[in-house]
Formats: sequence, structure tokens, C-alpha cells
Amino acid sequence: MTARVTVGTDPPYDVVIGRGAVEAMAPLLERVAQVAVVASPSVARHADDVAGYVRSQGVGVMRVEVPDGEAAKDLRVANHVWAALGQAAFSRTDLVVGVGGGAITDVTGFAAATWLRGVPVAYVPTTLLGMVDAAIGGKAAVNTAAGKNLVGAFHQPELVVCDPGALATLDQPDYTAGLAEVVKAGFIADPAILDVIERDVAAVLRRDEDVVTDLLTRAVRVKAAVVGADPRESGRRLVLNYGHTLAHAIERDAGYGAWRHGDAVAVGLVYAAAVGRRRRFGALDDATADRHRTVLEALGLPTRYDATAWPRLREAMRVDKKSTGDRLRFVVLDALAEPAVLDSPNETLLESAYAEVSG
Repeated sequence: MTARVTVGTDPPYDVVIGRGAVEAMAPLLERVAQVAVVASPSVARHADDVAGYVRSQGVGVMRVEVPDGEAAKDLRVANHVWAALGQAAFSRTDLVVGVGGGAITDVTGFAAATWLRGVPVAYVPTTLLGMVDAAIGGKAAVNTAAGKNLVGAFHQPELVVCDPGALATLDQPDYTAGLAEVVKAGFIADPAILDVIERDVAAVLRRDEDVVTDLLTRAVRVKAAVVGADPRESGRRLVLNYGHTLAHAIERDAGYGAWRHGDAVAVGLVYAAAVGRRRRFGALDDATADRHRTVLEALGLPTRYDATAWPRLREAMRVDKKSTGDRLRFVVLDALAEPAVLDSPNETLLESAYAEVSG
């Protein structure tokens, strides 16, 4: 059984979730002349499976190897992909497929968006974070010394294939980190996600396939609904940044790759709840604010960061891609599943809220 979620961009595309979902690529492969499979060494088996399926459909395939993790999100790596596409004379009738985690789909999408000003791309994410977040929405970017994801493009994929079976090979810390994005989706839009987690945390952590497929589908629906309504991040899509303003600052402060993105998001979610709780008007209720820490800690996710780091983190937040000039736009909750945006929040509020995650 597979689930199919349509992302209502122009043109729309599907996210297919379930065992054997790679077969959903068949209609797409009928329209392309050749395929480049971009993957890192750690997911070679998954990349082999995708390449084998492409060949079984009578389409030529080439492999492009890139580094694992955040090291892939670099202009030098994008240049390596461009060179491979150029050598193969890739055109707009061909297809680039990114197989791997969020970093791989990011650099693959960026390379595809900029080669010939845009060639078709599809994603086969192999991590939970990739499945529920990075592979959906058409944003592709690389990191620079100035900050995370500041150089990129909007380039919607043709298809996203999420096979929960791929999660069986994921290291437990990487799997757990991906759950932070699932939790985020629960707080901003679908509280049933939180109910599923709280009802049987053990089943979530042992990757029970029925439970994971349910969480995947729910989280994908949340992101698809937001992206479909705001494909180029002009308004509503900002709510997906819940927890991410501090998270991106933590990643920069720690050195990209030193902290998993999902771990940083977990701290960022607790911090965002603290900001929401401490607002003078429309303050988030204590029960919902406290629920952030309870759910995240039950999953084994971190909820604290260096107590001395606030000045560095605040400076890093100034270049967050959701800021406008010197104005920081910070996503909070008015209530459960009711996100809102604080424009230029009070500096005392921001600093005092950090006390709830410092440690």
C-alpha cells in the first residue's frame, strides 16, 4: 500500500509514500532520455536500487558521487555535479535524481536548478528528515561562510519517492533527529502527530512501519499544504520556519555538521515555545509550551544548548534568511496548530526566553 500526496505548485507533483514507491517513477521515465543518479557513498545500496530500476525501464543511467552530510552542500560539490552533467551532454529532456538525505537532495536540486537554467529533478530521500522536509517544497541551497542555505534557488521536483523501508538502515541518532521536523508539523498544523507519538513512543523509536508511515504521511501533508499555498516563500510558508531561527544559528555556531539539523531544530522548538509563552499579548498557554519539551525529550532529542552562546547566536540570527533587513521575523504559536509571526520581537524577550534552553 502506498499513499500519494499532491503538492499543488504550478505544475503540481506527487510525493509517494510506501514500500516499493520507486515504481512510481515509471511514467516519468517514459519522458526522459537519460538519468543521472546523485548519491553519497553511505547510500550506495539505495542508489544502486534506483539505478537498477531506471535501467529496467530501458533508460540509460549514470552515477555521480558526492560527499556525505553537510559537506555535500558546497559550491565545489555543485561544480562537480555540473561537470558530470556537461560531460554527459545533459539537456532538459534528461532527469537528475537525488538519492540520500537532506544535504544530498539540496545540492542535487541546486545543481539541477542552475544547469541550463533548470533541468528536471526527482528525489528519493533515504532519511526521515529528507522525507518530511528537505525533499519537499522546491527549495535547494548550499551553505557559505555567511550562513546556512543562503545561496540557492526555487526548483520544484517532478516527483518525490519515500520508501519507509529505507529508514531501517539509518543510524538511530539520525533517525531520531529527523523526528524533530515531524514534531514541528504536529505543533504548527496537525496535533494528531503529537498524539501518535505520545501514545506509543517505543513504536516510533523502533520504527514500526505502520506508525512511521502514518507519521510520514501526516507530516508530508502538512508541508504539501503550506508549499502548495506559497510555493515561493512569500507569506504563509514562513510558518515552516517554526523552531528554525535559533536552529540555524546553533548549526552555524557549532560548525555545520557538528550538530544534526534535527537536534538543533529540537532546541529551536523549545526556544520558540518559550518566546511564545513570554509574549505580553497572545501568550502561548503553559501546557502547550511545556508539551514541546516533554515530547522532544521522550524521543531522546536535545532541548538545551550552551548557556554562554546567546550573544553569538543572536548575531547569527541577524542573517537568517527569514529576516528582512534588520527586522527579525520570528514564528511562534498563538495556540496549538495556530502559528503566528512576531515582527521585530523585543530583544529582552528573545534573551530571556533563551534561559529556558541554556544549559
